[in-house]
Amino acid sequence: MARPHIQITIGSIREGRVGEPVARWFAGLAAQREDLTSELVDLGEWNLPFLTARTPPSHGYETDHQRGWAAKVAEADGYVLVTSEYNHGYPPPLKNALDHVYGEWVRKPVSYVSYGGPGGGTRAVEQLRGVAVELQQAPLRSQVIINRPWPQLHDGVFDGQKHARQAGALLGELVWWAEVLRAGRARA
Repeated sequence: MARPHIQITIGSIREGRVGEPVARWFAGLAAQREDLTSELVDLGEWNLPFLTARTPPSHGYETDHQRGWAAKVAEADGYVLVTSEYNHGYPPPLKNALDHVYGEWVRKPVSYVSYGGPGGGTRAVEQLRGVAVELQQAPLRSQVIINRPWPQLHDGVFDGQKHARQAGALLGELVWWAEVLRAGRARA
């Protein structure tokens, strides 16, 4: 069976965002593993408009944006959402991306790399876990929590040495769940 394919999604589209170097660091760790394949998905490159379609995504897609995004999401066996915390929540573009499609998320594992002030984005992740349940995803316990990431940024590169063990645990758990859920989807 093919190795699980994991998408690592940058949830913020702000200029100067910390999410991009954090996601690149995490993607570099994922690329070193032999038990998965991975890709970095940047919501800033997708330019998804606000979802205004009349039809709920669980009943079909009306727009080319939805169909294109659905095709991308469908390629993955699991997801890692890299999220900041804005005012105790996660970025609006990430919510919009999650809401744009439905069936492609279903019965796939998701975990989180969060960053922010003293809480490291944990409040944003708690909100995302509820969204994952509604999308019929399997939100994992393992996550990477990065509080106050700014001192770990050097010339646009995130030095995540002290988070490498958390990241390894997350990826190991994600691979296990991706394989189990892929087998389950194939039987269904």
